[in-house]
Amino acid sequence: MRRTLTIAAIVIVLTGLGVVGYFYFFQGTAGITTAPSPTTSTNLPVAGQGTLPAGETTATGAAPATTPEVPSVATPVTARLVKISVGPVVPGEAVVGRTASASSSPETIVSFVERQSGNVFSYSTLTKTLTRTSNKTIPGIQSAAWSPDSSIAFVRYLPGDNSSTINTYALPANGAAGFFLSQNLAGIDISSTGILTLVSGVNGSSVSVARTDGTHSSELFTTPLSSIRASFAGKNQYLVYTKSSGTLDGDAFLVDNADNFSRIAGPLPGLVALASPLGKWVLVSYVLNGAMQMELVNTATGVATTLPIATIADKCVWTSNDAAVYCGVPMSPSTAFTYPDDWYQGAAHFSDRIWKVDTAGRYAQLVLDFTAETKISLDAESLAVDTLYTTLVFVNRNDGSLWSYSL
Repeated sequence: MRRTLTIAAIVIVLTGLGVVGYFYFFQGTAGITTAPSPTTSTNLPVAGQGTLPAGETTATGAAPATTPEVPSVATPVTARLVKISVGPVVPGEAVVGRTASASSSPETIVSFVERQSGNVFSYSTLTKTLTRTSNKTIPGIQSAAWSPDSSIAFVRYLPGDNSSTINTYALPANGAAGFFLSQNLAGIDISSTGILTLVSGVNGSSVSVARTDGTHSSELFTTPLSSIRASFAGKNQYLVYTKSSGTLDGDAFLVDNADNFSRIAGPLPGLVALASPLGKWVLVSYVLNGAMQMELVNTATGVATTLPIATIADKCVWTSNDAAVYCGVPMSPSTAFTYPDDWYQGAAHFSDRIWKVDTAGRYAQLVLDFTAETKISLDAESLAVDTLYTTLVFVNRNDGSLWSYSL
């Protein structure tokens, strides 16, 4: 009896701590709240079958091996949390929400690439089914960036015979023939505007834009900065920031169509920036005395607001309407590491909870306590939200598995 009372007291205290985590961060008026608790395994093929892109072979030069069929149903862990794959999958997935009719239930289709084979799969949140849509084999893919309609994945990988060359291949999700972009791109970003590509060298960097079919490429701007990352920040501006290191100060800039660079953050050590899709906000993370910090910058006014959560901006994703950003936020990250360097290099691992920052409602909210739901640790990366804002998808960096969570 005494032990039962003790356990009950602990539960009450922990619940109370979640409730009283209430303070202000947007102009001193926004509260932080805790979301209600939401009340699996699918083996992907070891290798794939199919035709390689022109001139490509498997890593060993041998023909792709025959693989068993992928199981057709993903197993829910809870009513709202589903483990889509055991993994590993390629970081970067497409998440598209749709409703067939006014009377039908909304459905989210998650498209992703299995890492070892390069096969493309789709997962339906409505039927909890998995379907292989392309069996084209491209081993060793490191990242994928999808077109807005999820029809093409722009995958980046090192060919087996040349580890110094980076290939970027447009891989159609339906298994049709694709095409290559220029080799050795330093970065790529996709939006409804098109494909943004980055080329960097000792003399600086050049940013170009093309249609999603790879045609009509034109240079947007150049910069003498040789180590940068670039992305869309709305339709008429772009985000550029220096590659991040916790031992060096970094800067973030907005670039307009007239090639004007305006600093919006920095110099700050460990700076990482993430622009919202419509360009209203830029999420900025950095380190201060070894501890991670995070702020939200209003691109119209330049005003930066410190947030009550701290993580690396690459562990976050914006909703398409700029109204909210979801982040994997580490619980008690070790101070023995240099961030974000050691996380990028795989030396540091986190145990995350998923938080939401609502820019419209001006609050932060705990969305998912992954460890409490699954009894395993989550190091979230490659987060994505569907266009209906009903489903959050993320990769657990600890094992490469892919998950979905009903919002």
